[in-house]
Amino acid sequence: MILGVSVFIAMSQQTRTEYIEKYQMIAIEEMQRTGIPASIKMAQACLESANGNSQLCKISNNHFGIKCKSNWSGPSVRWDDDERNECFRAYNTVEESFIDHSNFLVNSPRYAALFQLAPDDYVGWANGLKAAGYATAPDYAQRVIKIIDENKLYLLDDGINIDQLTLARRSEMANNRFSKHLKIELEPHQVINMNNLKAVVAREGDTYEIIAQGFRKKAWEIYEFNDIAEGYKPQKNEVVYIQRKHKKALKGKDFHRVEAGETMHFISQVYGIRLGSLYKRNKMKPGEEPKTEELIYLRKKRR
Repeated sequence: MILGVSVFIAMSQQTRTEYIEKYQMIAIEEMQRTGIPASIKMAQACLESANGNSQLCKISNNHFGIKCKSNWSGPSVRWDDDERNECFRAYNTVEESFIDHSNFLVNSPRYAALFQLAPDDYVGWANGLKAAGYATAPDYAQRVIKIIDENKLYLLDDGINIDQLTLARRSEMANNRFSKHLKIELEPHQVINMNNLKAVVAREGDTYEIIAQGFRKKAWEIYEFNDIAEGYKPQKNEVVYIQRKHKKALKGKDFHRVEAGETMHFISQVYGIRLGSLYKRNKMKPGEEPKTEELIYLRKKRR
């Protein structure tokens, strides 16, 4: 399908900082999945998409300037680049562009040597991309490295969300080149059975986005499965459901006696019950919390 490019809606220019803060988690997720340094992916995206402001980026969600090539069968747009009216890949979402960029590098033999480099060798990756012919600009590697250094994108290579760090902490970590205990483990999450539902145990540094990526799900699905607002980050050892919870508890679990500090959300997670169903079953309003020693109905409806 060829997408029309004649209509372009002007939007306000976003800054490089805004662009990095918006998409850095996707870069980290893709690093977890494929081994491509998040610093490299984020710097390439900044450069190729003009921080998300290029017209090609806006009309096609193509943030890496990847051309169609002979093996591309998806949607595309025509755009003038090295030659007139060249074919570029188009995507439904920005996330699809980031994922396809990873797949493009992973599946191309000419980039295979890059995956033998140390995980934090962004200089080697930048020079390797240029040497392998990713871009024609003679100073491409230097420009990528400059973006990484100026924006401390090497922090992303340890799975660290840059905008959550204070300036002082960023400087400290830049000097120390990261404490090992902050690194996110690369092993896949092990699926466990919790209330006859599939779930995982969160590790230090996990996010719902990272967990979703590992199971080829959308982040909003994981938030919805766990009845939690977008942006919440699970604590280490917290159970995270990766499928929709039940409408009522399993047989034999009819009631729950509330202990001090327990919330309806906590109870819904313990028994694998959808939060909305739990509120309806107990004739409570959404957001209302139970009292200590109160009896919460898990299978039948409160009369």
